[in-house]
Amino acid sequence: MPFVLDASVSGSWALSDETSAIADAAAERLKADNALVPHIWWYEVRNLLLISERRKRITTSDIVVFLGFLSDHPIQIDQAEDEHIILGLARQHHLSFYDAAYLAVALRHHVPLATLDKNLRTAALATGVLLLT
Repeated sequence: MPFVLDASVSGSWALSDETSAIADAAAERLKADNALVPHIWWYEVRNLLLISERRKRITTSDIVVFLGFLSDHPIQIDQAEDEHIILGLARQHHLSFYDAAYLAVALRHHVPLATLDKNLRTAALATGVLLLT
């Protein structure tokens, strides 16, 4: 079964000093299942990598390798974004628009969500979205 992958989990794969059982479970699941992401994921991951490079947490070559890693896995950008639904979720659950976009994808596809974000996890549980653990 596919799952929604958020940038916090993706970022933890790129940074060796950030480990998480949830991120490990998502990486394992990605071996057999597709991950779904909202379009913002593409930008968030690359921004995280750029900021991490500026802070000397990773190197330019690490970024190239990591982007290759991501491209080798079945990560699909969900194109069916509905701003009204996302805005409603953001308002109702006090999320950023970005985080609400991940929740909207999980709700639309009826799939679990892999996130390290506490507020997003709380909102997922409140809406009946299963969490990857």
